[in-house]
Amino acid sequence: MKKNIRFETIAIHGGGPMDPATGAVVTPIYQTSTFKQSKIGEHKGFEYARTHNPTRQALERTLAALEMGNHGFAFSSGMAAIDSVLRLLKPGDHVLAMNDLYGGTYRLFEGIYSAYDIEFSYYPASNNQEFLKEVKPNTAMIWLETPTNPYLNISDIAMVASYVSSLKQRPLVCVDNTFATPYLQRPLALGADIVVHSTTKYLGGHSDLVGGAAITNNSKIAEKLAFVQNAVGAVPGPMDCFLVQRGLKTLALRMDQHAQNAKKVALYLADRPEISKVIYPDLETHPQYELAQRQMRNAGGIVSVIFKGGGAAGKLFAESTRYFTLAESLGAVESLIEIPAAMTHMSTADSPLAVDSALVRLSVGLEHVNDLIDDLAQALDKLGYSS
Repeated sequence: MKKNIRFETIAIHGGGPMDPATGAVVTPIYQTSTFKQSKIGEHKGFEYARTHNPTRQALERTLAALEMGNHGFAFSSGMAAIDSVLRLLKPGDHVLAMNDLYGGTYRLFEGIYSAYDIEFSYYPASNNQEFLKEVKPNTAMIWLETPTNPYLNISDIAMVASYVSSLKQRPLVCVDNTFATPYLQRPLALGADIVVHSTTKYLGGHSDLVGGAAITNNSKIAEKLAFVQNAVGAVPGPMDCFLVQRGLKTLALRMDQHAQNAKKVALYLADRPEISKVIYPDLETHPQYELAQRQMRNAGGIVSVIFKGGGAAGKLFAESTRYFTLAESLGAVESLIEIPAAMTHMSTADSPLAVDSALVRLSVGLEHVNDLIDDLAQALDKLGYSS
């Protein structure tokens, strides 16, 4: 598509033209495992659905366009996407990552890839200058989440990319953009080499699919990712691709409303005596508030809070909400609540990356914000806290 086409238009039209066979406005679900060949090696661009599928191709084109990338790859989960990116590494390589990242990513790093002589180290990435001092001669990849999960720290993507571009042995800069989505920030435009997503979250947006994606502008990286995608075969089915594509069409509208609701929730929680800290990038108390204002369109829909009463208070609170559903995952139209230390980040327990048990993560949905605040109020009142 033309480069001056705006985000909302790309989200709706980025998958390509209407179905040439029928004129269908929506890309059909091509529920087929194989495709007819007129002669050996002669076909219409599709041979076998693990390699290519028209529904998946439409999604990959849209994802690439939204991230201002040239090459998009869809996977069966966010972790499958991350795994495929890590397959670009070789034994002896070093990966520098922030010390606040998704528990599943840490589990993959340490539980799988460290056994293949790949070294991982973790440092705070919110202070980029100190973080970049940890780059080694064998650093082949820098792994960023921004905002991070669950502490919502912000990394300066452009600064990291600019620094590594001056190195003789330039590491790849990879950004997990799941929390922000391409609507809020575009890491490739800021100098990153690869962007990954769990499309399960905001991109799909309705808690009805599992998927992942990787996007790049580098043709050599794209060639390797295409090989891995086909060779390993961790690809999404056409129905899941269809659902992500459908979700993308309303992404801009949803992300704006998520952020509006989350800001009001964060401000409400900041005044509650039960809570010692509210973490949200659009609050001036956030340590990287100015960077978030500069790098992101808005602060998104995730709010993290730390309870004065510790893990017991957080647990009671999380189990007492009505509209905030106690469940793992995030980024859906319905509000979700979880305790990372006991749920999504258990793999970091007993490690330097362990999450405070008093931290509760809220994925603020699209319900009426007054109903959400009323729900939080009744849950907080059950703690019986008096300042």
